[in-house]
Amino acid sequence: MSRLLGSVRARATLGATLVVAVALVAAGTAVLLSLRSNLLGEAGTQAERSAREVATELAVGTPYADLSLDVDDRPVQVVDEDGTLVAAGEDLERITGTGVDAVKPQPAASPGDAGDDDGDDDEDAGEPLEPGEIGERTTISDGSATIDGDTEDYRFAAVPVETEDRGRLTVYAGAPLSAEHGAVNTALTVMLIGFPVLLAVVGWVTWLVTRRALRPVEGIRREMAAITASEDLARRVPVPGTHDEVARLASTTNETLAALEASVERQRRFVADASHELRSPIASLRTQLEVAAAHPELLDLDGAVEDTVRLQRLAADLLLLARLDAGERPADARVDLAALAREEAAGRAGVSVREEGGETGAVTVAGSRGQLGRVLANLLDNAQRHARSAVVVSVRRDGGLAVVGVADDGDGVPEADRERIFERFVRLDDARSRDDGGAGLGLAIARDVAVRHGGTLTVHGGPAGGALFELRLPAA
Repeated sequence: MSRLLGSVRARATLGATLVVAVALVAAGTAVLLSLRSNLLGEAGTQAERSAREVATELAVGTPYADLSLDVDDRPVQVVDEDGTLVAAGEDLERITGTGVDAVKPQPAASPGDAGDDDGDDDEDAGEPLEPGEIGERTTISDGSATIDGDTEDYRFAAVPVETEDRGRLTVYAGAPLSAEHGAVNTALTVMLIGFPVLLAVVGWVTWLVTRRALRPVEGIRREMAAITASEDLARRVPVPGTHDEVARLASTTNETLAALEASVERQRRFVADASHELRSPIASLRTQLEVAAAHPELLDLDGAVEDTVRLQRLAADLLLLARLDAGERPADARVDLAALAREEAAGRAGVSVREEGGETGAVTVAGSRGQLGRVLANLLDNAQRHARSAVVVSVRRDGGLAVVGVADDGDGVPEADRERIFERFVRLDDARSRDDGGAGLGLAIARDVAVRHGGTLTVHGGPAGGALFELRLPAA
């Protein structure tokens, strides 16, 4: 069963069929109950009409023998106040449901005797009626009767009538329920035959519609399986022209593939560039060690230490970038940017710190003190590398933002390169030498840390003609 219902199409078909089945059963039940109620009401009306016709004849003094008791072969009984059957249809053979099971009338008393027995003492029984008056209240009951050998179910109506010489009489007349039973049975038969056919049609149509609707999904699945097997992230899934949820799913899938392709390509470039950057200091260090092994007197100890330090810094930068790419979230400590700027600027020649529009400690942010310190250190290293004589660090609050500016008096950054310098392993022409420039990771690390802290890092023209790097972070 779990495999049978393992597809969306099967579950949708089953769900739609069950919903329609429940609706059909509820509607069919309501129709049958309404039909039965209406037919029973009509039978009761017919029975009451027949009973009142006979009661009208009794009210005007029609003898029992002349009453219309055998019209339409319906059972009719006339009962007096004592419960004695005084008149009935000739073909009536058996009756139940009226309270009087007799089918043969008893001999009627003389009018005088009837009047002596009744008088006015029985006017309290039932509703009070005047002689010749027919009662307004009608009692309805169900039963059966056999007329001329045919037994059927009937709905009986009891109507009281007050006569002048025979006292109070009650007329029982019945209307057959065969029409009600027949109509209900016919409707039930139609439902039992039609409902399964309708459910089959609903299931078939739902199956076809869902298959057509899910056909693009199957195409997306096959293409994704092919992409996984081939590892070709340049491929894209087909986007149907339906402009519905499936089309939006295909578009989102393609956007995800594009982002994944860009990420993988970025990682490939990162690994290639990192390998290239690591190759130089490692090769230089190995050469120096091999020369020292063969000729100890030629050992360049300072160069070996310099290459080792450079290799250590590069490894640290690569590790930090790997942690940032892995989505490492910064800490939530409160960091005083002014104090952090003074701490990073301490011991650096030509670097000054200026606070604008606030007291010491007023400009604070939430984040990692170590990572934010790394940002400032990288910006100061870059500024000192390109400055002629001075580097100015400014700290201020701009609305809900904390702004740190690092400005130098160097040549500045060409406008065309102001975004490219934040890419990894990118160094401008004047910073490509090993002595002057690093590995091209400092600014990339600074921007990544700024983004992880919910801020931005941009470069503009500085007031002294050099570059102005602005770090903007949400103030705490």
